Amino acid sequence: MNKIETTLVVMAAGMGSRFGGLKQITPVGENGQVILDYSIYDAMKAGFDKVVFIIKKEIEADFKEAIGNRIAEKIPVSYVYQQLDSLLPEGVSVPEGRQKPWGTGHAVLCAKDVVDTPFGIINADDFYGADSFQKLHDHLVSSSHPCMVGFLLDNTLTENGTVARGICQVEEGLLKEITEHTALDRNSGFAPDTIVSMNMWGFAPSVYKTMEEGFADFFRHLENPEKQEYFLPSVVDHMIHKEQIPLSVLKTEEKWYGVTYRDDLPPVQEAIRKMTEGGQYDGM
Repeated sequence: MNKIETTLVVMAAGMGSRFGGLKQITPVGENGQVILDYSIYDAMKAGFDKVVFIIKKEIEADFKEAIGNRIAEKIPVSYVYQQLDSLLPEGVSVPEGRQKPWGTGHAVLCAKDVVDTPFGIINADDFYGADSFQKLHDHLVSSSHPCMVGFLLDNTLTENGTVARGICQVEEGLLKEITEHTALDRNSGFAPDTIVSMNMWGFAPSVYKTMEEGFADFFRHLENPEKQEYFLPSVVDHMIHKEQIPLSVLKTEEKWYGVTYRDDLPPVQEAIRKMTEGGQYDGM
């Protein structure tokens, strides 16, 4: 039986703006590793065969110097660029005053010409954990249905402020609804084991037809040309409710780590240190 190859698509186009320049990404590992190093390590161990980075053209040199070049020594890497004018539908031009690209749905759409295998999607600056990548990979090679890795809300919160999460309604292992909440903490009223999305998805390449149609529809209903975005949950909502395609939720109890606030850094570094001492990241 032939091996089914899989691709990991990494959304990194927002990194420069979020961190104030790639050179300011703070290492979380003792040898200068950033969070993305651990994600790629976990993805390779799970069985992913190649990586596609979605970046902005203007951060390419900094990205390759800070992260990309060392990852390319371990696994085949491709780059695609999410720009304001990337893949705009026919007859659409960039609105005056628009500064940022068109969101996560647009970002993944930008990779359509280089992704020809089942693929997973992650954010570049979130730590997802080994179990998450294993479950994502195993689903991609065993099912043609889309999927989402679902985290427990309590495992994705920070003690240093609020976070934005997609609250998920799940029935019999399938996603029924996802609702974005922008200011969640431990007092938000949701149960600690509520399933949330951390933008870790799995799709077959056929999803690109849905994305292209959805992106065109996004512009037909655009009300705020300067700020409105085409998000991945919009793609998922269309697949579930319009195309009647079931989307599996792969539940994980991994703890998410990220540096949303400055005070998040020490606990992230400590968690990585403990995992490394425990042998989870031998060879990095």
